[in-house]
Amino acid sequence: MILQTIDWVLIFSYFIVSLLIGFWVARKGNNNTEDYFTANGKMPWWVLGVSMVATTFSTDTPNLVTDIVRRNGVSGNWIWWAMLLTGMLTVFIYARLWKKIGVVTDVEFYELRYSGKAAKFLRGFRAIYLGLVFNVMIMASVSLAAIKIGSALLGLSPIQTVLIAGIITVIYSSLGGLKSVLITDFIQFFLAIAGALIAAYYALSHPKVKSLSNLLTHENVEDKLSLIPSISNPEILITIFIIPLLVQWWSTWYPGAEPGGGGYIAQRMIAAKDEKNAIKAVFFFNIAHYAIRPWPWIIVALSSLVIFPTLKSLKQAFPHAEAVINHDMAYPAMLSFIPTGLLGLVITSLIAAYMSTISTHLNWGASYIVNDFYKRFVKPSSNEKELMLVSRFTTVFLMILAMIFALLLENALDAFQILLQIGAGTGLIFILRWFWVRINAASEITAMLVSFFVAVYFKTIHSKVNLPILENWQQLLFGIGITTISWVLVALLTKPTEKNHLEKFNQLIGKDKNLIRKKIPTGLLCMLLGSTMVYLLLLGTGKVIYGELLTGITLLLVSVICYLGILRLWKHII
Repeated sequence: MILQTIDWVLIFSYFIVSLLIGFWVARKGNNNTEDYFTANGKMPWWVLGVSMVATTFSTDTPNLVTDIVRRNGVSGNWIWWAMLLTGMLTVFIYARLWKKIGVVTDVEFYELRYSGKAAKFLRGFRAIYLGLVFNVMIMASVSLAAIKIGSALLGLSPIQTVLIAGIITVIYSSLGGLKSVLITDFIQFFLAIAGALIAAYYALSHPKVKSLSNLLTHENVEDKLSLIPSISNPEILITIFIIPLLVQWWSTWYPGAEPGGGGYIAQRMIAAKDEKNAIKAVFFFNIAHYAIRPWPWIIVALSSLVIFPTLKSLKQAFPHAEAVINHDMAYPAMLSFIPTGLLGLVITSLIAAYMSTISTHLNWGASYIVNDFYKRFVKPSSNEKELMLVSRFTTVFLMILAMIFALLLENALDAFQILLQIGAGTGLIFILRWFWVRINAASEITAMLVSFFVAVYFKTIHSKVNLPILENWQQLLFGIGITTISWVLVALLTKPTEKNHLEKFNQLIGKDKNLIRKKIPTGLLCMLLGSTMVYLLLLGTGKVIYGELLTGITLLLVSVICYLGILRLWKHII
């Protein structure tokens, strides 16, 4: 595909604006790491909420959704829609607690909650474990999507794409810290939404698709439309619906959907100017992320089944990209039908999505390595000038690792499954550690190590020994079971946190009879109402798109009723 002058003008204009924001923020402040990593904790909810949505609106997300829809239909998305439950738990129970404890990163939590050498080790270990292992894998997955988009739309090789995208992003990311990330995220959000809507419109306008009604009745699409998996296929029903809703949401750790909050979601809550803004930010994020945003991607994915029904047809259309073609390649392939001018806008929106996600993960990962490892353990006496230098060096280092690893991945769904498996069984400990006194540093270390080695076993060893092949969901259940049993046993058999240390932590979070008897039960009720509200909004929108207006409008009205119920309870959770 050959881009015209107007397309390139749009793309380069966006680069310039992003860099100018970075320079402006760098000149206005960012002389210390607290400002660099938390924006001084003074941000309003709407900036933070939009930033969370923009961060999760990465270049690999449309590819992931397309992969899921092409393989398992629309209902296959329950594998990540189920994560809403933990998101709502964070909104109504944990958001105010994260803001209350007053930390720079969520990893600082460990030395507030636990005591002794084990707590120190856990903080340092977790900083490297998350800052390098998880963080690099996420960025590599996002960069993989950039590789496929660059190949399909611009004819770039994988190495060319990661070098261009990586260099531009790392320069912008290292300039202004979290504040510049938040400001550019706000612009990137609207660009990304516009790009997704344009992509959906031109997918439906393609001569082979013609219209939404023709799409929904096409033979390649009819069996992919169900919003809930059919009971006629128990294996699919269990894999993508029952297990995610009953087990996965509380038992697995995944960036952006951490049980109890954490990662860059916690970073945004910590950056809020007060507890109320922290709660509102995460509430907005969960509504937009799960209910509003998926449908344009789903429409493009369904349309791709008409135009590129098989992998063979994709390979024939893009022979130069055969090495990276999988089902997730269908999304960037569909963008090739967008006309000049608008194509530049859509590509700009995808670049914006890429930069938003990568810049967040670079800042988030650097915050762990600098604040919770280098400053805490390597050189506690370091001054702010030195820490800022180390922060920027770490940002560059993380980007280099992510680019290298991106060249080794095959598709976004593979990366998603790997991350779920690595975090399998750790989720419950993040939910209970705020309140169950038996949980200690040793049990957290056990959970991390066991889940990691179980994941390594299934991905590298199990297939080579004479044992039955397990599906991803079976591996997930094994990982959850083994990890959960391991850390619970360690928690029960080892000494709990020192009593005085635990009492200080309880005072910090305001743990008293009012919290246990009133705020938590009310928060759980709001979680139930909030999850129901968002799911009804998601399904109601789908039914309206499918032309089932009566059912769709009914679901949307019940969703509004759930929201009104939350408003009545709101004052009891602040």
